[in-house]
Amino acid sequence: MSLCLQARQLACERDDRWLFEGLDLDIQSGEIVRIEGPNGSGKTTLLKILSGQLSDYHGELYWNGSLMHEVREHFLANLLYLGHAPGVKAGLSPLENLAWYQALSGEQGTETQREDALSRVGLRGFEDVPAGQLSAGQQRRIALARLTLTPRALWVLDEPFTAIDRHGVAALEAQLVAHASAGGCVLVTTHHELTASPVLRRVQLG
Repeated sequence: MSLCLQARQLACERDDRWLFEGLDLDIQSGEIVRIEGPNGSGKTTLLKILSGQLSDYHGELYWNGSLMHEVREHFLANLLYLGHAPGVKAGLSPLENLAWYQALSGEQGTETQREDALSRVGLRGFEDVPAGQLSAGQQRRIALARLTLTPRALWVLDEPFTAIDRHGVAALEAQLVAHASAGGCVLVTTHHELTASPVLRRVQLG
């Protein structure tokens, strides 16, 4: 697994204010890159730009040396993005939410694989409970189950530790380190201090 996401002279303006400008990034296989900065500094905006969700910016993005817009399909096939909100449907069970995620991504999967992914994030026994009846932390775990279920080289995660308990935090941090150690890459914003990671690099905004 080898990847490289690059940004050159990236700049973004919101409400007549530059969130960031002249930003150069090289994000490589085997790294956990933590985007840091005060509230309002553009962390979430930067993640959305780097994951191809926003086009209102200046500068260029490259994926493995090619301009992003020229290889967008290949980039998206290697990307897993989890936003600040868990993004689960309240009326669907955890199993149904994972099946929905997979269908949106055009993936094939089995119920056994989805059950295993939920078990890994501590949701054994809650597979068929409507997500709207679960706690905020449990809803977050449904989204995090995608990290196990959906094989992608590049993980872009916006505040993934929100609302999960200390055991969940430790398990997720170990998962991020394992992914990077296996040649993947993690791009993350978080208020949690990633103390256990030997492959952490910080990028400061604001």
